[in-house]
Amino acid sequence: MNLSTLRQDIPAGLVVFLVALPLCLGIAQASGLPPFVGLLTGVIGGLVVTTFSPSKFAVSGPAAGLVTIVTGAIETLGSFSALLLALIIAGVLQFLLGVARAGRFITLVPGTVIKGMLAAIGILLIIQQIPVALGASGENELSAMVTGGAFTVSVSAIVVSMTGLFILWFWSTPTVKRIKVLSWIPGPLVAVLFGCLVTVVGGRMFPELIASLPRISLPSFDSLQALTGELERPDWTAWQNPAVYMIAATLAIVASLETLLSQEALKKLRPQNPAPSPDKEMRAQGIGNLISGFLGGLPITAVIVRSSVNVSVGAQSKISILVHGVLLLVCGLYFSEMLNAIPLASLAAVLLHTGYKLATPGLFVEHIRKGAQQYVPFLATIGGILVFGMLAGIGIGLATQILFSIYKSHRNALLLTRYDDHYVLRFQQNLTFMHNPRLKGLLAEIPENSVVIVEHDNAEYIDPDVKAVLQDFGESAVKRGIVLNQWPVQLA
Repeated sequence: MNLSTLRQDIPAGLVVFLVALPLCLGIAQASGLPPFVGLLTGVIGGLVVTTFSPSKFAVSGPAAGLVTIVTGAIETLGSFSALLLALIIAGVLQFLLGVARAGRFITLVPGTVIKGMLAAIGILLIIQQIPVALGASGENELSAMVTGGAFTVSVSAIVVSMTGLFILWFWSTPTVKRIKVLSWIPGPLVAVLFGCLVTVVGGRMFPELIASLPRISLPSFDSLQALTGELERPDWTAWQNPAVYMIAATLAIVASLETLLSQEALKKLRPQNPAPSPDKEMRAQGIGNLISGFLGGLPITAVIVRSSVNVSVGAQSKISILVHGVLLLVCGLYFSEMLNAIPLASLAAVLLHTGYKLATPGLFVEHIRKGAQQYVPFLATIGGILVFGMLAGIGIGLATQILFSIYKSHRNALLLTRYDDHYVLRFQQNLTFMHNPRLKGLLAEIPENSVVIVEHDNAEYIDPDVKAVLQDFGESAVKRGIVLNQWPVQLA
């Protein structure tokens, strides 16, 4: 860290804080947890993970992409405290993956599966946040809306969420980007400030209308004992539950994927020389999740939205990220009453906008235009995650992509080209017994009294079963008047 960069890093840290604050609160709320948990996670990501991370610009904290895993895990395990134990185990797994230098394997995950995972997360976020945008607060009202039960729609919540969405859309238009002063103010912050304005001003002018507008509820802390009393502890007895280990593995894999993908994307925005080690980053994230589990926080990942903001506003070192972490801590400790003016509908608007950006219709159109090899694994990943869960969905997407790749590889391994009565059979790669059906089909297309030329320089290995097929064809070729040139098998 270089203290000479403070002039750029402190303003950058302030902007990142303003972007991170509504996201931290909203992600905790979307997970069915107190907003304070989101702030705590942001502080751990901003201070602890940053200390150990090799990246100067990657901002870590609670991620919208893990909301669905968190909510599903709490339902499966029966309590948040049991999830905290799973998070501790996930942190240990991440650290061990970093020690084992598993970060390099991120390049093996196909882009279709990664984009499918992000799109599925976006769809789930939208599904979860629509009830909140309409005025639901608490699990009972959310459950009632999902099951079709009695649910009271809040007009004030709809106005706040719809206006928030409009602000977020407007802030992404060229009009705002051309105005330097506005472009430096984060759109999510403006949406949240509008919600606060409705709460404060509307509460005085239309108290009955604002009474139906649910707001966040942060505790105020008079002492260190009050703070520690608010933190939830891990349920150590949950170690006997096998589901804890499955959820821990899911958290470790998905959090690592999101972190390493964010790091790859960040390289394109702001290259570092030398590039940050993915293995060191995984170890840093593992330490962060371990501590977050102990203290009662949410899963942590490096987040590309906050990281890209950090870069775009001119950050020069880790100091900007540390500043953002300190500001989150101060805000949670001393300004809780001010934050309690934020409506849940404003946070829902921020998360709905985030979900839309992850699952934009253009992404689906792009994959469909690229053909079945792209859109089938993409849609299989989305469908798998929506129906079976995150880890199973990623596995389905990977399996689908592998099958398509094997199919294409086999189709292109052998090529038959005709030039009048001459046929050129090209071996594009090494051949195994799995290529026999394709080989037999091509050989069957060759008519009598033809000349067959075989180009096999690219095949260093030909399986004995393949040689047997070529041997049979070669022996019958003489009887059919077929002339063989450069035949790769000796005929008796």
